[in-house]
Amino acid sequence: MIEITPTFSIDESELEFAFVRASGPGGQNVNKVATAVQLRFDVRNSVLPWDVKERLQHLAGKKLTSEGVLLIEAKKFRTQEQNREDARQRFIDLVKRAFIKPKARTKTKPTKASREKRLKTKKVRGEIKKLRQSKPYE
Repeated sequence: MIEITPTFSIDESELEFAFVRASGPGGQNVNKVATAVQLRFDVRNSVLPWDVKERLQHLAGKKLTSEGVLLIEAKKFRTQEQNREDARQRFIDLVKRAFIKPKARTKTKPTKASREKRLKTKKVRGEIKKLRQSKPYE
């Protein structure tokens, strides 16, 4: 079980790991060993609450496929174990961020002083523009 919050955990079996060949440094070893990790997590069919699923889909962005599968690629390290742990940790961090509910915005009205200040600056600006105009001949 992967603990996301003190009250919520995700079963390890919901995560699917695939190992692929990584680009980058490694010499001849890079052509022989599949060290990069692709972590797949089906968001739509998971045990996550629906509001968390929506926030996770929004946070994931390009990492989410059209089928609703979250795809995290890790190829920072030269070993499968390190890349697997990196992908797992990035997944946990993303889901933790999805659990944070955004604060609701409270509507406020502008104060009387701020409205008067706005009207005063508009008046001053209008006067400046009026002075720029050429006056008709009388």
